[in-house]
Amino acid sequence: MTTFIAESSFWEIFPEAQLNVLIVKGINNNQLKDQESYLMDLLGQGQRAAKKFIQEEPFSHNSVIAEWRGAFSQFKTKKGARSSIEALLKRVSQNREFHPINPLVDIYNSISLEFAVPCGGEDLERIAGNIHLGKASGGESFLPLGTESDAPALPGEIIYFDDEGAICRCLNWREAQRTMLTETTKEAIFFMESVNAEQAQRANQAMKELKKRITDYFGVEGKDFVIDAQHPQVND
Repeated sequence: MTTFIAESSFWEIFPEAQLNVLIVKGINNNQLKDQESYLMDLLGQGQRAAKKFIQEEPFSHNSVIAEWRGAFSQFKTKKGARSSIEALLKRVSQNREFHPINPLVDIYNSISLEFAVPCGGEDLERIAGNIHLGKASGGESFLPLGTESDAPALPGEIIYFDDEGAICRCLNWREAQRTMLTETTKEAIFFMESVNAEQAQRANQAMKELKKRITDYFGVEGKDFVIDAQHPQVND
């Protein structure tokens, strides 16, 4: 059993925050070739829906972007770190295509785009101990996706971490290779982050749709939870 704990150091910075959590087990994440067009359609649907969130020029003036840049300014970050939703919306603004990665990632990316919420997922079977969200002490081991060298967390950075180190840095900015979702993933945990009431409302809608799409695709139903300062932890 894995427990997820949002620590007091997180709530001290974001007392009004909300985390939507979904745990799903019994998945077969091997992409079926005849499902690739379905996943492409989901990503295209998300890309089209995302355009309504980036109507302002310059890009930084859109409320979703401005709110998350403001949130990131409240804790220590690696230079250039941005929320995962900003990275996705930037690609939309540049008319760049989204290509399938694997079903779990494609489904949560489509949701993230459609509702403009940061969303990430981890392989539960690769987690060491419990998952925590809070301020880094500094030096927590972290091997980023696509690299071969350690990039440890900075003191005061907000990270997701377990007994072996950081699993996601700067909230949902950068994913660790060790716990990322792959074609072999059978158990997954997803996180959506909100720092104000309007974001939380969208995240509630997004989580409902994420849960539905995963059930439709994999034939399994996950358990979802809402985490706030009064209810800071859940067990799988």
